[in-house]
Amino acid sequence: MSRKQQLLKQHRRNKRLGLLVGLMVLLGLGIFVLWWLPLLLAPLLWVAHEAWFADHLFYSPTEDYQYQFPPECVAHPVELVDGVVQLHSPLRLTGDETLILELRLKSRWLGRFLDPAVALNDEDCQAFERGVAGLRYLNLTGLAESLAAGQLRLRGRYCRLPGEGQLWIVPGNDLCQKRVMVIAPHADDAELAAYGLYSQAQETWVVTLTAGEIEAEHYQQMGISKAESARLKGRLRAWDSIAVPRWAGVPESHCVQLGYFCLQLPAMQAAPDQAVVSREAELADTRLFRQFNAMALPGDQDGAPTWNNLLADLRELLLQARPQVLVMPHPTLDPHPDHICTQAAVLEALQGLEWQPETLLGYANHLHDNDRWPMGDSGAGVALPPQLEGGQVWAPYSLALDLATQRDKAMALGMMHDLQPPVPFKRRVRRLLQRWLAGRRVSPYGENEFFRKAVRRHELFWRRDL
Repeated sequence: MSRKQQLLKQHRRNKRLGLLVGLMVLLGLGIFVLWWLPLLLAPLLWVAHEAWFADHLFYSPTEDYQYQFPPECVAHPVELVDGVVQLHSPLRLTGDETLILELRLKSRWLGRFLDPAVALNDEDCQAFERGVAGLRYLNLTGLAESLAAGQLRLRGRYCRLPGEGQLWIVPGNDLCQKRVMVIAPHADDAELAAYGLYSQAQETWVVTLTAGEIEAEHYQQMGISKAESARLKGRLRAWDSIAVPRWAGVPESHCVQLGYFCLQLPAMQAAPDQAVVSREAELADTRLFRQFNAMALPGDQDGAPTWNNLLADLRELLLQARPQVLVMPHPTLDPHPDHICTQAAVLEALQGLEWQPETLLGYANHLHDNDRWPMGDSGAGVALPPQLEGGQVWAPYSLALDLATQRDKAMALGMMHDLQPPVPFKRRVRRLLQRWLAGRRVSPYGENEFFRKAVRRHELFWRRDL
């Protein structure tokens, strides 16, 4: 069981315990006080839970984030004078640096019910956990000109700002001028994490490892079986992985779907020469989901869903593309089992290979500790995520996206079949309550939560040069 699954299990156990205690209290009030009081309080308590306490936050908002920046990142002390960021000495910035501002935030009382946030020159607003009280890291990438000119003004919304902080400057390197290969565990992972990067790169390859065929209940409503639904969903997502990058100008010949089966990568890794069949599609052959590829790969010979075939496919693609920048899931931040195995497969495929990339970029489309990150609204900046243990040695790398690129990214996500089904009724009600009572805005681009999370002012990666 993964760490996130353990945390979620503990969270649900605590919620059940709390529900039991609450029911006993309501029953006591009904028996010993007024019989109608529980009937009034029960719906009010449910509304309060949905509006203010339904987030999956598996840590205390009073904990400090624990970031250790690599040696190439330079720290500069700053002061906040009437909200303006003042540098102790002039900075010469080229504009392509990643800029991170370390501040100790303190929530006001309203910040326990409304999302605390920091507004930056009224151009951006980065939100944090309700009740925040600790070190947090604002993303100032794209604001270098205002910062260097002493015109960057911060304003706390439902939180207090300190009088001083620390500015971390990560040296710039325009990775968009290089050959980039994005490795995606599932169709839509490349777009969620790196559409802005790969749409601007000098040359791009998008490689998707699995068909993402499971959890196809939406298609069973058409009256077809579970296995048929899974095969249909897998074919649709295989098509998405080839077709959607074309929206960004990626040639069809540079879009590859390997067709392995969703949530089966860990089993493949555990027994590298053993074929691992699909959980739901009743398939033991990957070639159904590879039919849209423009090139032949080693795994096409027998279609066997094995780890060894996966490694052979990756090695062939790496040698053909010779990417200078490899973009893949972060090794520790992203807890999804397929994401963890994707990163492991890429690193294993690189061992002893005659071509080696210059730079690795890690991304996190899921988090262990906070299902809502990036917090805040569509179009807002992306602050650094919770990091509650030391040992983080990758440097942050942030790319600023203009509004036109954000909109194109939203349209790319809208083409992804897995993000199209309507959200469940309970989630609709929760969002409505949070909009009315907690001030949270819905994304203008779509219902799925990933439209709010991914269509942002920044794309955030973690970088390691080889």
